[in-house]
Order: sequence, then structure tokens, then C-alpha cells
Amino acid sequence: MTLSSLRQQLLAGETTPAAILTRLAGDIAARDGRTGAYLSHDLEAAMAEAAVADLSLPLGGIPIAIKDNINVLGQPCTCGSRFLAENYRSPYDATVIRKLRAAGAIPFGRMNLDEFAMGSSTENSALQTTRNPHDGERIPGGSSGGSAAAVADLTAIAALGSDTGGSIRQPASHCGVVGLKPSYGRVSRYGLVAFASSLDQIGPLTRSVEDAARILQVIAGPDPLDSTCLEAAVPDYLCGLNDGVKGLKLGLPKEYFGDGIDPGVRRQVLAAVEALAAQGAEVVDISLPHTEYAVATYYVLAPAEASSNLSRFDGIRYGHRAAGPVDILDLYQRSREDGFGPEVKRRIILGTYVLSSGYYDAYYNRAQKVRSLIRRDFEAAFARVDAILSPVAPTPARKLGGSAIDPLHEYLSDIFTLAPNLAGICAISVPCGMTAFDGAAALPVGLQIFGPQLGEAMLLRVARAAERRP
Repeated sequence: MTLSSLRQQLLAGETTPAAILTRLAGDIAARDGRTGAYLSHDLEAAMAEAAVADLSLPLGGIPIAIKDNINVLGQPCTCGSRFLAENYRSPYDATVIRKLRAAGAIPFGRMNLDEFAMGSSTENSALQTTRNPHDGERIPGGSSGGSAAAVADLTAIAALGSDTGGSIRQPASHCGVVGLKPSYGRVSRYGLVAFASSLDQIGPLTRSVEDAARILQVIAGPDPLDSTCLEAAVPDYLCGLNDGVKGLKLGLPKEYFGDGIDPGVRRQVLAAVEALAAQGAEVVDISLPHTEYAVATYYVLAPAEASSNLSRFDGIRYGHRAAGPVDILDLYQRSREDGFGPEVKRRIILGTYVLSSGYYDAYYNRAQKVRSLIRRDFEAAFARVDAILSPVAPTPARKLGGSAIDPLHEYLSDIFTLAPNLAGICAISVPCGMTAFDGAAALPVGLQIFGPQLGEAMLLRVARAAERRP
């Protein structure tokens, strides 16, 4: 059931939070063995919260699954890494968790992810493999693959993920659910284990656009614990959600429909665009000319920030600590060598390189300038249109095993999702159909919708119209 329909049952007395949790726990036991979405879940702690749940609150009594890089008091926060899997328990709630609890929700379940959110397939998790519920031989996407797979497999009602370069939208597309990346600064990052601090954002994965709006309504807003969180007022995201798209201008960027897109993906996305036009939207061609530089720009800036953020994992304060070090340098080196997986090491090395003396201006500084150009592309586009439409990924979910063979191919699979993070704007993936691909008869395809910074209300309105197409 959707979050919204379950709320109606709770308010009508047709079910209880404890009954919902019991059913979820049974579903996890029955089905999660094939998907591997959950790293852990604490039914006893959730039941204690269910016993005192206030059903009058906006999310009263609803369990929400949490990506395992968001801190929940007393719960593991492994980040999909051996470094934190051994002995780390969170000593505090992230701001989004505090807000969910204040709205009556119950955090339930820690969801698998690419290690420290670095990946697009969840294959980089050091702890287990997560599989796509539609085809167990395929990736669920990443890095929020566990969150998307659980929502799609009906073992979670809704989930939180994080999005640094598409890590909510891409798995949402591959698993056939809704995934929303809010504007940078719309949702507090306090308590999210940082990957790239200028790009990370927390958002919901749900089975409907309305559910995404309900969760965003709760978690959005300023936070004194996060200096990058904006002070802007939070509008009512449910008001106007069903107003439709008649009279709106929707942009179709030519750079997002060139070579390299699977024909089935192109067909389903363009069919969704035509359906929005049939509802009264005006579809106009636009250009985002610096799109071709997004991948290179992202893979300079994000690893640079990661190399700085992950320096705190040193074997001294928390997490994995190498046994019997001969000196402090040996402790640092062996703790990080043992604790980090190959993708994390690859990005730390790359990030350290571009920040090093002699290369900072050639790479990092230049990438920041290109980032400004990408942001200006979107500003110019949103002066003409209300929202922008594109594919989420060039192909549906590929088969497991590809990322280890060709990491660069995995990086390029993010080509349509990176730019909104670089620009700080909001974006959402909405299921728009199924297509055959690489031996599979039917795999989900997502329509991606971009909105201007803090334009989530308009974004959700367009997404709702896309969701409701005949």
C-alpha cells in the first residue's frame, strides 16, 4: 500500500502501527533473501515506538526505511563498509530522523548501499549484494539501491536515500518507484555521513508522488545544525499537487536525447512527454550546452570532497582499527587499507591527486568554473520553461557484475543525473513504463523531471501529472 492509503486505514482504526510492523517483518523474512535490500532491522525498538505512536501526526505510525548512511540513535550506520560494520552505533539522530519522529514516523530498517554512497549499482557494498526485484540477475541501481529495491519489492512502505549524483533517481528508475532529490539546502544534511558535501542531499523513495510530497513536507526546512541548509520557508507540497500541467511550459533538452540511449528508454520517455502535452502542457526544445562536461566535472569535484571527508576514518576515533600497529603511520595505513573497498580507494586517490600541489588549478579550480557554467545553463533554461524533462539513465538496469569489469562505464551511466547536483536544483524520477533490454522481457524506465532551485512544488505537480497519465 502507499503511505497515504495506509494513513487512511490507521485513522479509520482498520489497522495499527504494531500490525503494520508485524506484516513488514514477515514480508522481509519471506522476500528479502532474494533482494538483499536490508542490512539490519530492529523490530523490538520499532515496536516500542509503535506502542506510543500518535496517529494524529502527519506520518503517525508509519514505518520508514533508512539508507545506512543516515544516523539513527542506537542503530548501526555501516555506510555499506567494513570500516563501520564492526562496532559503530550512532550516538545521535540525524535531523531528518528527528523530524520524521516528530511527525510520528517510525524509522525501521537499515538499507544496503554502495560503500559510502560511491557507486551506481549497490555492487560496491562491502556487506552484501542487493538485486533488482524485477530481475534477480540485475542491479537495483545505486547508491540507494537497498532503499529502492525494498520499496519496489513491497518490503518497505517508503524509504530515505541520499543523492550525490543520481543516487536516489537512478535506482528509483531501475526499480520502478518514485525518487526525489530536493534542491541543495532544502533538507538538512546533519547526520548524513558525508561523501561530497556540496552535492549530497537526502530525499524520499516512495510508491507514489503524493507519498514523496508527504515525506518532503516533513523533512524539509532550515536547521541550525547545518550551515548549508537554507532558511527559505517550506510551502505546502500537497496543495496544488493535482492542478495538472495545462498552460505549463516543459523543456526538452536536445543534449539528453542524443546517441547512446537505449531505443526502449527513448520510446517510453517520449511517450510520457507526449502524454503531458496531451494534458495541455507546451513542450519546447531547449539546450543545456555544457551537459557534455558534467561527468568530467563531477568526477573531479566529488572525489576531491570525498578525499577530504573520508580522512576522518583513520582507525583512531571509531570504526575499524588495525591490530598491532608498529607506529601511528602504520595504524593509519593498515586501518584504511583493510577498511575501505576498491571503489572508495579509487575515489580517494583520484580526489587527493586533483587537490595536490601543481594540479589544483588544472583540475579542481577548472571544474568549479565549469560547474558555474552548468548552473547558468539551468538558470537560462528555467527563465523559459517551468520544468525540464529527460531520461534518468541511458539504459534500464544492467546485469550484475559490470562495475568491477569497467568502472568508467558505470560512471558514464550517470550522465543524465549528475548536472542537477552540480547546479543545486531539484529533480525526480517517476516510472513511465517498461521495456525489453539485454535479454529481459520487461524492465522499468523512469522519466526524469528537473525543477529550479526550491521549485519542488512545481516539480511535484508535473510529476503527479506524469504519474496519472492514461
